[in-house]
Amino acid sequence: MAKEHSFDISAKIDMQLFKNAVNLVEHEVANRYDFKGTPYKIKYKENEKVLVLVASSDNKLDALKDIVVAKLLKQGLSSKVLDELRTEDASGSTRKATFKIVDYIESKEAKKIVAEIKKMKLKVNAQIEGDHIRVKGAKLDDLQKVIKMVREGEWEAPIVFENMR
Repeated sequence: MAKEHSFDISAKIDMQLFKNAVNLVEHEVANRYDFKGTPYKIKYKENEKVLVLVASSDNKLDALKDIVVAKLLKQGLSSKVLDELRTEDASGSTRKATFKIVDYIESKEAKKIVAEIKKMKLKVNAQIEGDHIRVKGAKLDDLQKVIKMVREGEWEAPIVFENMR
């Protein structure tokens, strides 16, 4: 019997890298001339998996978002890690943006990924197992084709491949 190979598709993120990115944002903003003397706040709520940005105006808030995305990318994380929940007025005539941290694949999207894998008509088996998708197959080449297809797709979640066996 041929040996079966497998890998998992998930959206797990390295929270230490995320924390490092947030710390780098705080350091950069503290040293930027356009933020000198203006109120801003970067708050990461670990238990709620939420990132809150507060700035004095919409322009400053957009600049803060850009810095956060740049630092995430530098740490090797996708910008899809953040899902903007709302932007609203905050106290002291400031603006506040709240982001949810995405570290899972929603079941609707997981079903879509599995359907796309099945459309390829390769001899692989894709199953949703909790918060990840397990793909199994006898040929490594087939698994690599699946990885290529999933990487090229447009997904809501930050897709990560792990546990290649």
